[in-house]
Amino acid sequence: MTSSSPSFPSTSANMFVSFLAMGVLVVAAVGNFNQDFDITWGDGRAKILENGQLLTLSLDKTSGSGFRSKNQYLFGKIDMQLKLVPGNSAGTVTAYYLSSLGSAHDEIDFEFLGNLSGDPYILHTNVFTQGKGNREQQFYLWFDPTKDFHTYSVLWNPQSIIFYVDGTPIREFKNLESNGIAFPKSQPMWIYSSLWNADDWATRGGLVKTDWSQAPFTASYRNFNAQACIWSSGSSSCSSNSSSKSWLTQSLDTTGQARIKWVQQNYMIYNYCTDTKRFPQGLPPECSLA
Repeated sequence: MTSSSPSFPSTSANMFVSFLAMGVLVVAAVGNFNQDFDITWGDGRAKILENGQLLTLSLDKTSGSGFRSKNQYLFGKIDMQLKLVPGNSAGTVTAYYLSSLGSAHDEIDFEFLGNLSGDPYILHTNVFTQGKGNREQQFYLWFDPTKDFHTYSVLWNPQSIIFYVDGTPIREFKNLESNGIAFPKSQPMWIYSSLWNADDWATRGGLVKTDWSQAPFTASYRNFNAQACIWSSGSSSCSSNSSSKSWLTQSLDTTGQARIKWVQQNYMIYNYCTDTKRFPQGLPPECSLA
């Protein structure tokens, strides 16, 4: 997909300059799991293999596993290839997301809800701003995500957050701060992933439980790429390579808008912006403004 690169809005530019003054922002590149991530839990169930080019997470009846990026990022284009748990994965959740810390944290979520063999995975997405989430959209995928690796991406810049699957946009959360709606803009986020048991809710609302005879369950990761700004205390410069910063102004062009509409018409199975039973006092304001 090609995306247009309009002029950087003055408000967004001023916002970004203020971040530059607060910390180091350096464009990152294609990564190595040994260099870019720490295994944070799982007691050996998470493994970095093939000289840092492959990472696997496993879940058994004792525990799941997870990892976190060594760096925090403030805006960027984050890509990761995942191959999800094959076979009967009911009850399992593979979560891949960006998040800050604290009760008022920001968060950008991909969660893959396992299912019985032959049934489709559900891709669950959410956006938290200042500790407030409840912005779920769910999709079926148009391929079997367990047969091969597929690329799941987040574009996060001062204008919007866009979720992509294999380069196809599936969801956009726009910056509508001018209308009083919070947008993730000032809290650097780590990249996290985990594989864990959630059979109390993950598959058909908890009706289908994890079949532990199928364990261990394993998800695989490769080809992490971050065209992003790394946050740390210190000086105040971003990369001078302007081509590497195209994501700062990237937005959906007409082709991208058509593709996101196609996905949502054909593969979206839940949208908080249409759930009037859940929001009897009125849908969240971004639902009408976006």
